[in-house]
Amino acid sequence: MSNKVSTTTKTSASSKAPGRKSNAALRVLRAAFRTWRGRIGAGIALFVLAIVFLGPLSPASPTEFAAAPFSDSSIAGAGLLGTDVLGRGVLDRVLHGGLNLMLLAFAATIVAVGSGAIIGVIAAYRRGFIENLLMRGVDMALAIPQLVFALLLLSLVGPQWWLLILAVGLSQAPQTARVIYGAAQSVTEKDFVKAVAVWGVPTRLILARHVLPNLTTPLMVELGLRLSYSIVLIAGLSFLGFGAPPPSPDWGVMVNENRIGLASNAWGVLGPALLLALLAVGTNTFADAIARANLGENRGEEAVLNASIRATSKGSK
Repeated sequence: MSNKVSTTTKTSASSKAPGRKSNAALRVLRAAFRTWRGRIGAGIALFVLAIVFLGPLSPASPTEFAAAPFSDSSIAGAGLLGTDVLGRGVLDRVLHGGLNLMLLAFAATIVAVGSGAIIGVIAAYRRGFIENLLMRGVDMALAIPQLVFALLLLSLVGPQWWLLILAVGLSQAPQTARVIYGAAQSVTEKDFVKAVAVWGVPTRLILARHVLPNLTTPLMVELGLRLSYSIVLIAGLSFLGFGAPPPSPDWGVMVNENRIGLASNAWGVLGPALLLALLAVGTNTFADAIARANLGENRGEEAVLNASIRATSKGSK
């Protein structure tokens, strides 16, 4: 009986090969969309992203003078949301001000998740000295606040766009490395991973073809979380003067420029701030829906495995 149970367990473990794991990731994604949490999060995020990518198609110029500074919408030419500190239309600048920030946030998220995943997977697979070296370095990096780390790098060279991406991405890589390290520890102990290692397959191919494809769902969750943090962090750096140079429209810069006129026309601050908040909430909510759907998927797989073991046990009696 024990041999049959062991065979069943190994078969179930080997069935989590990369080909089937991609199908499981799609199932988790569809399950997330079926929940109210996932639909609300995706809807909010898509609404803001539509403004980000379709807004620049507006024919109105975000840098032209429209009316007196801090005019409200009742003034002729001020537009729906009034004007900013220099008399430019707030609505026009909001529509044009999110694209650059979003592209930087996407690039920083890829750097954060990519570098963090590589560190976490290597540490989980190699173990021993390399594991301790990498993870203790991650622990040291986690002790440095993200904003302080980004400001330190930017202060050395200046507000270059490529350095902004690296600063924001590398400041979040330790968090991703810690999460992926925890998730990869169970994957590296699977029979199919040990089998290909015995066959002499190079480590880089094992990690790329057999370990990382089984971490699709944790990576999707991390992408959502890191994207929301990247958006907020880049907007904060823009607020401090490390973003797009004036007169280019930028949501973070808009909050800084128009905060002195909150009493006259609050939309210069509220407009970009609300969109930033909505985008962060939407991506976080959808990432949480993916995590909950993945938890349900794992419970379903465990239930199937237990049922298979019980059926095998009854058949052997």
